[in-house]
Amino acid sequence: MTDPSMAGAGLTDDRPLRVLVTGGSGPSGIAAARALLQAGFAVYSVGSHKARIEAAAETAGGAIPLVCDLGDLAAVRELQQELARRAGRIDGVIHLVGGWRGAPGITDQTDEDWEFLERSAVTTLRNVTRVFYDDLAASPCGRFAIVSSTAVDSPAAGVASYVAAKAAAEAWTMAVADGFRQDSQAPASRADGAQHSAAVVLVVKALVDAGMRTKEPERKFPGYTDVEQLAAAAVGLFSQPAAELNGQRLLLAPATASAATGQSAASTQSAPTT
Repeated sequence: MTDPSMAGAGLTDDRPLRVLVTGGSGPSGIAAARALLQAGFAVYSVGSHKARIEAAAETAGGAIPLVCDLGDLAAVRELQQELARRAGRIDGVIHLVGGWRGAPGITDQTDEDWEFLERSAVTTLRNVTRVFYDDLAASPCGRFAIVSSTAVDSPAAGVASYVAAKAAAEAWTMAVADGFRQDSQAPASRADGAQHSAAVVLVVKALVDAGMRTKEPERKFPGYTDVEQLAAAAVGLFSQPAAELNGQRLLLAPATASAATGQSAASTQSAPTT
């Protein structure tokens, strides 16, 4: 019997699953939106700058562009209401908002860097999950994913603020996973008693894209994961049983010669230290 928490070809109840890609203007957002569209999903791509997100959505192959400051809770609520009117319930969120800041050491970690990282990595995550949680929990194939770093496993002084923000984001995502688990066990849950929604953390050392390779053709980018591999992993989340997937920390393999074809590999093992 088919697990109802798994979607074939991006479909459920004979309609495309609706997926929100946040951070949609960047290379990873474009790659994720493109892969989801090609798999048959309805994709809504969100960015903070109108011209950039419109160009990115077009590059992805037809995602619907939306402008929102995800650091503003009221704006995220307006986004959800707009989507509810336009499309109905959202079935998945691939949250790709983030950023990086580093410094020579602990005493060089600035408040400005922390405020940037906290807003981009944590505040946007809290806002998006609080507002879209009910949509994802109600979906027959609800999925939520963030991208984190192997640096969380071995924090270094120079990236103290960065890894602290990433660790907080991971903890929040695991709490969302626990919410989905508890919901599935509640007396008022679906008649089939199965878990339908899952939250996961996708872990990479760093991401690389075609533009980066073009700018630095001699660089090897060792240990980096191609954005196409990340995109393929995001699509794959919808074809795995929610109960098995929920709460997992999935290490994505570094880019290989197969990356250009969009192939990916993942492991549920803890990320190695770097």
